[in-house]
Amino acid sequence: MAIELDNSFTVPVPPEQAWEVLLDVERIAPCMPGASVTSVEGDEVAGQVKVKLGPLSLAYKGTAKFTEKDQENHTIAIEASGKETRGAGTASATVQAGLKPADEEGHTLVSIHTALNVTGRPAQFGRSLLPEVSGKLIAQFASNLEAMIAGGANGGEGGDPGSEAAGAAAGGVAEGASPVTVIRTPTEPSMVLPQQEDSLNLIKLVGVPVLKRVIPIAAGAAALAIFTRFLRNRLRHSKS
Repeated sequence: MAIELDNSFTVPVPPEQAWEVLLDVERIAPCMPGASVTSVEGDEVAGQVKVKLGPLSLAYKGTAKFTEKDQENHTIAIEASGKETRGAGTASATVQAGLKPADEEGHTLVSIHTALNVTGRPAQFGRSLLPEVSGKLIAQFASNLEAMIAGGANGGEGGDPGSEAAGAAAGGVAEGASPVTVIRTPTEPSMVLPQQEDSLNLIKLVGVPVLKRVIPIAAGAAALAIFTRFLRNRLRHSKS
């Protein structure tokens, strides 16, 4: 299933600074629920995303590569692809992002256009659900990113860098954001990082109204997976 998505968010720094932050993939990866980076080699990034939807759990491993970095115009293009670790589902995306000054002085508006193609179980959720999920996911990412940036800017102004209270005081956490912790390294100032869950819980992210729409699908997919596994086991036993 192919779909195109448009999202946007703001960060509390000017475009020049936002440019440097958004290119630092290893630093901002924890801001995206369920995502983690396993390696970075030049312009290519390897990582994984874990997603949980009711009884259905999915994990994708893949790579993303910067195909464009236009610092003068503050535009980025990324090509990404991944595959389910326990299944035949695939996901691929072409992402184009642009940065420009926001209406509020000292802030940056980040606009993202994504051409997404998914196969397998997530495709069953349909075109109506994916835009809603992506919008809330981007909002959560932006909220965590804002807390991280604000905390990094103010973390050296006092407070206990090892406590969550210091993180909240340093950067503040927008409503709905993940809890944060301030860490300090010998070579860097304090940095606020979100304490994300091991996987992206879509039910928790999108709420009860969407839950009513997707649980029957998720339950059906889970039942089908269990039934398929049962048949495979029976076939193995019959051949042995």
